[in-house]
This record gives sequence, structure tokens and C-alpha cells, in this order.
Amino acid sequence: MSSPLLFSTLGRRALAAVALAGATWCACAPAFAGQTLNAVKQRGSLKCGVTNGVAGFSAPDSKGHWTGLDVDTCRAVAAAVLGDGNKVEFVPLNAQQRFAALQAGEIDILARVTTWTLTRDASLGLHFTTITYYDGQGFLVPKKIKVTSAKQLGGATVCTQSGTSNEKNAADWFRAQNVAVKTLVFESFEASFKAFFSGRCQAFTTDVSTLAGLRNKEAPNPDDYAILPELVSKSPLAPTVRRGDDEWFAIVKWVSYALIEAEELGITQANAEQLKADAQNPQAQRLLGRGEDLGKLLGLDRDWALRAIKAVGNYGESLDRNVGPKSALGLQRGMNNLWNKGGLLYAPPLQ
Repeated sequence: MSSPLLFSTLGRRALAAVALAGATWCACAPAFAGQTLNAVKQRGSLKCGVTNGVAGFSAPDSKGHWTGLDVDTCRAVAAAVLGDGNKVEFVPLNAQQRFAALQAGEIDILARVTTWTLTRDASLGLHFTTITYYDGQGFLVPKKIKVTSAKQLGGATVCTQSGTSNEKNAADWFRAQNVAVKTLVFESFEASFKAFFSGRCQAFTTDVSTLAGLRNKEAPNPDDYAILPELVSKSPLAPTVRRGDDEWFAIVKWVSYALIEAEELGITQANAEQLKADAQNPQAQRLLGRGEDLGKLLGLDRDWALRAIKAVGNYGESLDRNVGPKSALGLQRGMNNLWNKGGLLYAPPLQ
């Protein structure tokens, strides 16, 4: 009869061996292609739900060419899975349509300045992937009303759009401040900001990045308007995908992380191809397809991240081009800087 101590020791060793074998299998086994990835490949294009036009995030020019931070997310995914960042069908959606379109399978990704909240995450059958922009809700006002703080808006009418979190956030904040305002809600985004610029409201509320775009693009004279200093909510913006397809969820999530990691490693749209051959840093080698093959774990080839970077640049390049200091919006990076430069952007290890 074996002693209890011997059995316990052998049992622990056996369990450890099983765990090690499982860990080894997980590290080496390629992912199965999920139904969304298969559908995208068969179609030959990625269907991306975007706004009807928000400067800096997703907006078409006069020739119908889409640009913006959310647009770059979709182009990067298309490059990773289809080999070409231009193989994207952009589907404009209003706030009321966006979640239903994703749930119904009309789009593959929703990248539409959408705030990650518990209610949306837990009740809509969707997965938020990676936070691509840390934003906050604020207020745009005409300078002529001589208001320098949202706390001075007592008695004012505030315009916003229905079907968003903006109305509730503003109501909660004003109630907490004991400031009485009237909210005027419109079904469409365009109707809401046009009402503001026509003078029907003394303030307009949405995310600060969107306010900057509206002031720059839609205001009769941008210098006549100011964004007030208060932020009344946290608005982490993230692309979403349908639940039930973990393989697709992983792909969209890690493509965004790859762009963040590329910025941290100094990999750019211009030097990515050269660094694939020359880089001595093991992290850069893995990201660019040398050495360890990370692509097979996502159901992709080893050059998936290289193609994404070449399509849109690293995260910093995309941000600067669309909403950052070098863009028409001129927003400072702030929270949207890398973690080692005082910001919140941090990619889990790509290894």
C-alpha cells in the first residue's frame, strides 16, 4: 500500500506535467478560423460600421474616401486578414442603428466613436475590444454668452443626440451640481449640432474630440466657440464585435494592440519593412514576423502585424494624422499617449 505522502507527491508531479503539457499546447496550437473571419475572406472585404461623418474618427471627403482614427482601425484589420487595407466597405450608421447592425451581422466591426459601458458590454451581445481613444464628454458654447464653466449654464438649453450616453451623462452631472438646464434632444447627430449652431441652444454636449471636430468643420467661425473645461464623463472609445466568435474578437483586439506596440518600439509605416530584416530587438522581430510566429495563434500568417502597420502606420502616426496636434482638430495627446510617456496606452506583451 502506497504511503499518503508518496501518493501526494506523485499526484502533484502528475498534475504539474499535465499543466505543462497544456501550456505547451496552448502556446503552439494554431487558432481555428472563426465564422466571421471565414465570411470576410469569402466576401473579400471587411464591413465596417462608422459614423455618418465625425471629423477625426470617420468621415468621407468629397470623393467618398474615408479617413479617421476609427477608419484606420478597420483598414488595419483588413490589411491583417485580407492583405490590403483598402478592402473595406464602410457602412455609415447613426447612433440608433449601430448596435442592431452589428447584432444582425450587417457589419463585421463597429468602429463608431462608441463608449465602452457596463450596460452595453453586458446586455447587447457584443464584445468591446481595445480602447483606441480615451475621451470625455464636454460642452461647446458660443463665446458671446460669456460662460467659462459648465456650472454657469443654469437656465440654458443644451442640445444633444438621442440614442447616446450623452443625455444621461449631462443630466446626472447637472443634477449633482444643482444646476437646472433644459435638454433638447434630436434623433440625428447632424440635426442636433445644426440646431446648436443656429442658436436654438446655448450649449452642445458630446465627447470633446467630436466637439473639436464640429468647431473646426461646422461652425460658421470656429474662433467664436469655446470648449468648456469640465469633463462630465469618462468616454473610453473602443471597436466592438459580436459575441460568440472568440477568434474574430482576438484578431480585432490584437491588431489594435500591435499598432500601440509598434509605436513603443519605434516601428513606423515608413521603416516597418526595413526593420523586419534589420531589427535586433526580439520584440520587434516577433511583431514583424521574424522568429516566433504569432500569426498562427490568430488564424493568420506571420506578416499580419507588418501589413497592418504598413497600411496605417503605428498608433501615434494614426492619432497625429487624424485628431492629434498635427491634425485639423489639434488635440493634445494627454491620456492617449503611451504609458511610458505619461499616458494610458499599454499593449499586453505580444509574445
